[in-house]
Amino acid sequence: MKKETAILGGGCFWCVEAVFENRPGILSAVSGYAGGKKVNPSYEEVCTGTTGHAEVVRIEYDTAVISYGEVLGLFFKAHDPTSLNRQGADTGTQYRSIILYSSPEQKKEAEAVITETRKYFSRPLVTEVAELDAFYAAEDHHQDYYAKNPNGGYCTFVIRPKLKKLGLE
Repeated sequence: MKKETAILGGGCFWCVEAVFENRPGILSAVSGYAGGKKVNPSYEEVCTGTTGHAEVVRIEYDTAVISYGEVLGLFFKAHDPTSLNRQGADTGTQYRSIILYSSPEQKKEAEAVITETRKYFSRPLVTEVAELDAFYAAEDHHQDYYAKNPNGGYCTFVIRPKLKKLGLE
């Protein structure tokens, strides 16, 4: 097994995390914050939009089962990469579409996947590709949110329909 990490933001981290949890080859999905300057931000601070951070998920995966390109492919199916600083009702820079790379190879592949993905959308992609500076895990009550709250309002009306659309539930 060769473990790699992808850090992706595509709106609310609860949605992104739910898409990747329990998928073959995914070893873990941890909600958190990245892409900004504030050290160890809280959820409340990130929600103000002043930290520069996005809600993201750190995805650890087994490259023998799923490639970085396949992880990115699922990411692009799971959110609207043409919507600037917004996913559904969630608005603000913390909900932007972002890929945070940790190597030149990841950057190159992310850019290639974006180029390929463009042909499936009529509007321009706004997904940011940036070098990872730091990842900060979100507070415990944000982790495994869908698994812990499957009948909660957000889970029922936002996450579950997304998972069904993707054939993941």
